[in-house]
Amino acid sequence: MTDTNIIHETSIIIVGAGFGGLGMAMKLKEHGEDDFVILERANDVGGAWRDNTYPGVACDVPSHLYSFSYMPKPDWSRVFSPGGEIWEYLRDCARKSGLVPHIHFGANLEKATWDDETQRWTVETPLGTWRARFMITATGVLADAVLPDIPGLDGFTGASFHSSKWDHSVSIEGKRVGIVGSGASALQILPELAKTSAEVVMFQRSAPYVIPRPDRAYTEAEKRTFERLPETMDKLREDIFWFGETMFAQRRNVPTALAEARDMALGHLADQVPDEELRAKLTPDYEIGCKRVLIANNYFPSFNQDNVTLETSALASVDGGKGVAVSGNEYDVDVLVFATGFEAPQPPVAHVVYGKGGKKLADQWDRGMQAYDSIAVPGYPNMFMVLGPNTGLGHHTMVFMIEAQVDYILGALDYAKDKGFEVLETTPEAEAGYLDGIEERASGTVWMEGGCKFWYRDPESDRLTVLWPDFAYAFRDENGTFHPEGYVGQPATAAE
Repeated sequence: MTDTNIIHETSIIIVGAGFGGLGMAMKLKEHGEDDFVILERANDVGGAWRDNTYPGVACDVPSHLYSFSYMPKPDWSRVFSPGGEIWEYLRDCARKSGLVPHIHFGANLEKATWDDETQRWTVETPLGTWRARFMITATGVLADAVLPDIPGLDGFTGASFHSSKWDHSVSIEGKRVGIVGSGASALQILPELAKTSAEVVMFQRSAPYVIPRPDRAYTEAEKRTFERLPETMDKLREDIFWFGETMFAQRRNVPTALAEARDMALGHLADQVPDEELRAKLTPDYEIGCKRVLIANNYFPSFNQDNVTLETSALASVDGGKGVAVSGNEYDVDVLVFATGFEAPQPPVAHVVYGKGGKKLADQWDRGMQAYDSIAVPGYPNMFMVLGPNTGLGHHTMVFMIEAQVDYILGALDYAKDKGFEVLETTPEAEAGYLDGIEERASGTVWMEGGCKFWYRDPESDRLTVLWPDFAYAFRDENGTFHPEGYVGQPATAAE
C-alpha cells in the first residue's frame, strides 16, 4: 500500500494511463528512463476504451493505424476494432513494456502545484503525494463526460446514465429507451438497442453526416501474413494514413472535395432511408465536416424499424416517466441514455493545475486552451501536455499525434540534460507566435465557416482550440521535434 503521509520522489510524473500516457511511458522506457510514475485515477489502464463499454462500441479509425507504430498487432480481428479489443491491446502494451510497476491506480490528480524554490511539481492524490522535476499530462480529450442540465431529471422514475458510464445492471430488453444525442456514440448505440428494446426514441439536436463503414473481419491467412511479414502491416498502415490525409481537403473547404464528400454522405442516406419525409429529418443543415463525419452501415436502417422514433429536437425536460422534447412532443421512457459528449474544450484538469505564482491553468486559459507547439504553457515550467490544445483531428488518428508529441517531449528532456538546465519554460512570445499560425490555418476552414457550432471551438472565445487545422503529417513535421528557440532554460537554484 502507498503511505499517504510521505512525499514520493521521482523524476517524471505522467498523469493518465490511456493511449497518451502509455505511449509516453513506453518510449521513456525505450529511451533508458526508468525513474517515472504513471498516476491513473481509475483501476486499470485504457482511458476512454476502458470507460466506454456501451453496446456496439468500436473505433472509427482502421485498427492497423489506430495503434502504436512501435507496438504493432498482427491479429486485429477486424478492419475497425471493437472497443474491448482496443482496451485489451492497451493492457498488453502496459504489460509487454514493463509499465505495470510504474502505475499507481486510484491516484486521481487532486492538485498539482509548481514550486519555484524546489523547482519541482508536487502532485496530490488520494493515495499520497508525489514530487517530480517534470510533469506530463495525458488526460485525454474524451475522458470527462458532459451531462446536460435537464429540468426534472432528478425526479425521473426510470434509470439514466451517460454512455461512457454504461450501467450494465439495467436491462434494456423490452424497455422504452430515450437516447439523448446523435453523435458518434449514439450512432453505435442505437442499432444495438433497437434489436431488443420495445421502443427507442432518439432526441436529435442536429443530424450528423454519415458515410459507409468499409468494415470486415480479417481472415486467418491475413493475420498470419501480418505476423510473418511485418512489412505488410507497415505498408497497410501507410496506405491507410495517406488515404486519411486526402480527407483534409474537405475540411479545408475545397469546393470539389466538399461536393464529393457531401454526395457520398447524402447518397448513403438515400440508399438506406427510402421514406422521403424521414430522410429530410436525417439530412444535416450545415456543411459537411463542420461537425465530425461519422461512419456506419447500420445507423440509418434503424429508423426504418417500427420501434424506433426520430425526435428532431433536443430533450428539454423530464416529467416523471416522460421525456419532453423542445418541440413539445412527449415520450414515455424507462431508460435515458445520455450520449452527450465530453469536456473537450475546457478540460477539468485545468482547474487543479497551478503554475508559477499559484496561477490556476483554467484562469490562464480564460479564452480557451492554448499552448506553444500544442504542448507547453508559459508560466508552467517543466510541464508538457500530450493531446493538449490544437491536437485533435477531424480526419485522422490521434495515435499519430501522440507519437509526434512523445518524440518532442523526449527531445525536450534530452535538451535539458545536455544543457544542464533544471527548468525549461516556454515564453509568452513563442506561444503567441504559434497561436497566430493556428488562427491563420483555421481561417476559412469548414470548422469556422461551415455553419455549425461544435466542441472543436471554445464556447467563450469561439476560437478553434481543440483541432489541429492542417494535415496530420504537417503536425509531425512541425511539432514532432523539440524547438529550443521557444524556451528559456534555467540551471538548478541554490536551494536545489
